[in-house]
Amino acid sequence: MSVSREKQFVDTNILVYAHDISAGTRHVKAKALLTELWNSGNGCLSIQVLQEFYVTITQKVSRPLAPETAASIIRDLACWQVHTPKPPDVLEAIEIQMRHKVSFWDAMILRSAQALDCSTLWSEDLNPGQHYGAIRVLNPFLE
Repeated sequence: MSVSREKQFVDTNILVYAHDISAGTRHVKAKALLTELWNSGNGCLSIQVLQEFYVTITQKVSRPLAPETAASIIRDLACWQVHTPKPPDVLEAIEIQMRHKVSFWDAMILRSAQALDCSTLWSEDLNPGQHYGAIRVLNPFLE
């Protein structure tokens, strides 16, 4: 897995695996990806991803993080480019949902990646290798 110089969006599941030490090889691969994106300065997120990350990492994983630890991680990630959707983004996500037949929440992720001019979306939820407009989905666990 090699990170290019283009902006790359990270979906919630990858962020969770990077901080969930019980996730085995997924943890190792996701952590390596985040480290590469951190070092390159090309990592992008959305408010939605940060919200989902907090809930999942503090409540839904087998070894949850303390809220203070999760908050510290979110504070660090706030220096990445973070998209905060506005009403027109919601409308565009609805169009993406209808056009590509994905869930509304996945469409919001795609819209945020699009709004930040990302070329890559790292996710295990969408079809790896598929293009949604100018955005290509990659699964770091298949790389």
